[in-house]
Amino acid sequence: MTEQASTFIAKSTIKAADLEHRRTINHNIGKYNAAVPAGKLQFYDLNLARERAKNVKWRAIETLDQQLEEFERQFTARGGKVIWAETAEQALNEILMICKARACKTIVKSKSMVTEEIHLNAFLQKNGIESIETDLGEYIQQLDGEAPYHIVTPAMHKSKEDIAKLFAEKLGTDSKLNPEQLTLVARNILREKYTQAEIGITGANFLIGDIGAIAITENEGNARLSCAWPPVHIAIAGIEKMIPSFLDLGLFWPLLSTFGTGQRVTVYNTIVSGPKQAGETDGPEEMYVILLDNGRTNLLANAKTREALYCIRCGACLNACPVYKNIGGHSYNTTYSGPIGSIITPHLKGLDEWKHLSYASSLCGNCTEVCAVKINLHELLLENRYEAVEQHNTSFAERVAWKGWKQAMLHREMMNMGNGKLKSWFVNKMFKGWTAHRSALHFPPKTFNEMWKAQHAEKK
Repeated sequence: MTEQASTFIAKSTIKAADLEHRRTINHNIGKYNAAVPAGKLQFYDLNLARERAKNVKWRAIETLDQQLEEFERQFTARGGKVIWAETAEQALNEILMICKARACKTIVKSKSMVTEEIHLNAFLQKNGIESIETDLGEYIQQLDGEAPYHIVTPAMHKSKEDIAKLFAEKLGTDSKLNPEQLTLVARNILREKYTQAEIGITGANFLIGDIGAIAITENEGNARLSCAWPPVHIAIAGIEKMIPSFLDLGLFWPLLSTFGTGQRVTVYNTIVSGPKQAGETDGPEEMYVILLDNGRTNLLANAKTREALYCIRCGACLNACPVYKNIGGHSYNTTYSGPIGSIITPHLKGLDEWKHLSYASSLCGNCTEVCAVKINLHELLLENRYEAVEQHNTSFAERVAWKGWKQAMLHREMMNMGNGKLKSWFVNKMFKGWTAHRSALHFPPKTFNEMWKAQHAEKK
């Protein structure tokens, strides 16, 4: 068993038994489940909308090289700069170079999972640069020294009492403040940071090919301030965020808001196409877009798993997954958790170390059922398992065990050998990996085949 698999089992075992965690997460996901059906009513034909969105993403991913080049042409024509980063290290070094050129000491950053993926905050802190999360949920997590728990709702696992206690410890506030008061405390602190920051960093929900722009979706307005107030704006996006046309937003924005939070449309939807132009008063003096690969071309090169790149990060599959709801986001020990994280992480980071995530599933198919762009998530989980076996990312004992099981299933005389007690003793002693986290197997005294033969022999 790999180190990552051991860590996952240890964390998930603890969290699954944490009843307070289960109460909090079920309460918060319950609110989501109550809101989403109402949001879906805006679609005349929801299934058709999802199918069309999948087709658009199919086109974008199948022609990704052309789409990215068109994006670069359009974006640079208005004075923007595009940086291609093959790895996380390249992206971090490029950001550091921009920071040094501007003698940057403070950065304001809006919510972005891709910056979590490359561990940007820790990198900037190491280089003496303050990076402040301006999304309220991310700010809470940053105060607590934790990674985001959920790709849409970073602090989903915290109750309002937990947050009040955290603010009291870290900021010296009254521990009995209500959510509105806590929000105002964060707002006053963060507003001051916007005036100090030399650089603002955001992610991008979509890269728009035909107009060379990024689209940002948010509920708090902090992303708008992060990209418009500081003199330099850096947007970091995975290359899979591409959509071909500006007109596609009319489909994707409602899908993202409905499946993400249950809203008909998110509060702030912004298109940014470069630095401020001549005669404009608002916007940054310089704007960079970093197009990050960091393993995504591994998925792109695989015809069967390529579909995972259609994901728009709405988080619906996490909220639907019975495994996620029991073990929580942090148990996965990776940036992207839940079903989609279990699919893409082994390809982004290596199947040998991360294949265990693809087994952390009941294969109930609920994730596929709720996906905004109809990704066959449960089938991709099975594909990962298949590829792990094909690439021999399994132990010798496991391969021998399954080979023995196959032979037994193909030969009835082997299945009928011995009595139930002998079989139970043999299997439970030999296959300790199975019983380590499960109850022991107990075979019946006779197989169904033996009972069938005996019953029919009596009739004769």
